[in-house]
Amino acid sequence: MNIVLSNVGRRFNKEWIFKGVDYEFSGGQNYAVLGPNGSGKSTFLSVLLGSLTPSEGSVQYLNPKEIEVEEIYKHISFAAPYIDLIEEFTLQETISFHFQFKDYIDGLKQRDVLDLLGLQKSQDKQLKHFSSGMKQRTKLALACCSDSPILILDEPTSNLDHQGIDWYIDLVDKFGKDKTILVGSNQEHEYEFCEQRLNIVDYK
Repeated sequence: MNIVLSNVGRRFNKEWIFKGVDYEFSGGQNYAVLGPNGSGKSTFLSVLLGSLTPSEGSVQYLNPKEIEVEEIYKHISFAAPYIDLIEEFTLQETISFHFQFKDYIDGLKQRDVLDLLGLQKSQDKQLKHFSSGMKQRTKLALACCSDSPILILDEPTSNLDHQGIDWYIDLVDKFGKDKTILVGSNQEHEYEFCEQRLNIVDYK
């Protein structure tokens, strides 16, 4: 699945966050979307997700025929530290709820996701009692274990300790094969595996 951007720009009021982006994300490739804090990486990813419309230009999703932007959510999995989980749900309920809308990667079941997280003892605990690191692991596992051709990860190791960072790298290596992966980051350990680099400051 390819994402084709033609002269894409996004502004808030009169300030352009980025503009003039002509770029194609090709199926099966890994991309790092780079830039310092506040440079517009998250805004750019939100445009790709379809949650923000571009102020100019167009975004096409080809698989191989064009997919309407209203349907793109079916083809993308997304994780970011600022995405809210339902705090009153237990971990088991969170996994069950997520996979009402997404399919598991072939062969996976709910128990496999719990084992992957290593949080079996917390499976019946409400997420409001989870640490920020446990919540971030949960978001990453849900996204990576979903059968979607595109995986978008924004600041994926936020709130993770060194052990959690190693876990993230293994997670992407295991479940990211054959996906198009986009990582919004300014920390090299988050995107070392990405062959392609796009720096948002080049489009100011």
